[in-house]
Amino acid sequence: MSVVLVLIPLLVAVFGPFVPLEAKPGLPYESGVRLGTDGLGRDVVQLLLVGGRTALGMAVGAVAIAYLVGGTIGLVAASTRHRWVDEVLIRPLDVLLPLPSLLVISVVAVGWRASPPAITLTVAMVNVPTVARLVRAAALDAASGPVVEALRMQRESWVAIQVGYVGRSVLGPVAADLGTRITLAVFLVASVNFLGLGLSPTAPDWAVSVSRNREGVLLQPWAVVAPALMLVAFTLGFNLLADRLVHRSRRTATEVVDR
Repeated sequence: MSVVLVLIPLLVAVFGPFVPLEAKPGLPYESGVRLGTDGLGRDVVQLLLVGGRTALGMAVGAVAIAYLVGGTIGLVAASTRHRWVDEVLIRPLDVLLPLPSLLVISVVAVGWRASPPAITLTVAMVNVPTVARLVRAAALDAASGPVVEALRMQRESWVAIQVGYVGRSVLGPVAADLGTRITLAVFLVASVNFLGLGLSPTAPDWAVSVSRNREGVLLQPWAVVAPALMLVAFTLGFNLLADRLVHRSRRTATEVVDR
């Protein structure tokens, strides 16, 4: 069930813009064929097909960047033998932790109006500190253990040690965090667009569609319900899928220990 909940909005977001479906515009909030029209008289189905690229693309891209940057910082901080390197890498990130994420993203969104790259990078930036601290905490035991010392004595490269051994030790915590992190990113991106501070009010983005058409929800509910269902299905399904992966990894680890 969780896979289905994730795949439906994900496939719509990725392949929707390439579906050769003819738009059927009409009067504002008109109920008719398919899912009717929105407040501007645009085909709701057509908006669903093209609106997921920004709604999910910015959130997933931001989390990927956050893990790429924050994960690297966390691994370096956990594996370094010099305390000052750890301090230099982690302490500046502590300054960013108390900042309210939605406020920071809203300010950037207003300054760079309708700029998906700017919103994506900002969402990534506010997630880097927590990701770095998570990866650092999860990797500390493995990075300071005897296995790493043995690999260093065998003159294994830093990349091979960190990716091949230490990196695998953080997969469980990362998998547990990924569902929450993706959900938070979708919430932040959708909130900025819903408040009218991000993308253009006429953009087909799912969150923008919910915000723009909420006044006509009694006249044509599908203009609001359809994009909202896409967002809810993705976040709910991703959380359920992440929980399943975590439980499976724990069960596998327990079986290995019992053997």
